[in-house]
Amino acid sequence: MKTSFLITVAAVGALSTAAIAGAPEKKVMSFHELSANRLNGTPEKLSSYQGKVVLVVNTASECGYTPQYAGLEKLYESYKDKGVVILGFPSNDFGGQEPGSSEQIAKFCELRFKVTFPMFEKVKTKGDGQSPVYEFLARDHGAPKWNFHKYVVGKDGKVKAAFPSAVTPDSAELKAALDSALAAK
Repeated sequence: MKTSFLITVAAVGALSTAAIAGAPEKKVMSFHELSANRLNGTPEKLSSYQGKVVLVVNTASECGYTPQYAGLEKLYESYKDKGVVILGFPSNDFGGQEPGSSEQIAKFCELRFKVTFPMFEKVKTKGDGQSPVYEFLARDHGAPKWNFHKYVVGKDGKVKAAFPSAVTPDSAELKAALDSALAAK
């Protein structure tokens, strides 16, 4: 009896005052307020990318767009010294095209495409259980409709543009959005 009472008190104590009062939760206003786990399970604050332009891509290993990994790596190599970083977020939301574990995804990316840009643990990009990262990205720019959807996040942590899967990493419109975000203060 005492144990269950203590657990209940601890659980109630863990609730925020805002939640108890029925106040809305604080809305994330910047990409830099978020965190996510890298493929190796290490948590990373996305504030570490403050001052950089970030291209966020939901990836999958068994998709018709999977060859875009090569283009993303090439884009990363040509833009990283300018202040652009690409972040890959594997997702199994579309056609079950990312069934692998974090270890399998890392091995696939490294061996098949020589990916050097940061990769994160598999996330839900839409619907129930949507990751906070994708909840933020999709707020004003819509959730991905398929794998390899791209979001350009400015140095200020705000989403500047979004591109569907068919827009390739070497497309003029994606490069123009990156260049525009780089030029912004």
